[in-house]
Amino acid sequence: QVRLVESGGGLVQAGGSLRLSCDASERTSSVTMGWFRQAPGKEREFVAAISRSGGRTYYADSVKGRFTISRDNAKNTVYLQMDSLKPEDTALYYCTARWHYGLGSEPSDYDYWGQGTQVTVSS
Repeated sequence: QVRLVESGGGLVQAGGSLRLSCDASERTSSVTMGWFRQAPGKEREFVAAISRSGGRTYYADSVKGRFTISRDNAKNTVYLQMDSLKPEDTALYYCTARWHYGLGSEPSDYDYWGQGTQVTVSS
């Protein structure tokens, strides 16, 4: 069982930045990590994923060039740096983990989920 705890969400104006953190109970070098988000009334959507070593990353087109996923395996922590935020980025952001080494982009690809942290971007 991998426990994931997100932090760093909040309220920010459009064009601003936030950095989300995800602390894992398991050694993050053992799992592929990802971020998803879900806005009210919408399905959960993929944001970004990072390989066990951090050498490979994968982003949704909607965040490419604005968001950066990274990890610090010494701290068992994964980050999501979000820049140039837009109101449409408003959502509950979830940290995920999977034992498989592939960079999945579907919710069903992942084995473990955090409780989420709210990000609200005002216009």
